[in-house]
Amino acid sequence: MAKGFYKDVVKLLKARGYHKADGGKGSHEKWVHEEGPTVIVPFNMQSRHTANSILTSAGIDQRF
Repeated sequence: MAKGFYKDVVKLLKARGYHKADGGKGSHEKWVHEEGPTVIVPFNMQSRHTANSILTSAGIDQRF
């Protein structure tokens, strides 16, 4: 089961046009966008700092 901020981050990524790609290792997933950077999202993300860093990398202005 996903913990912490995972569901919230994925929801924001999907709203921006990101989709889950093959790849990623262990508890990490690769999310890609046609016009944006690829971001790696840990499935067990519990730190808001990590969540905010991923959103910044994806060009999303929202913060937790």
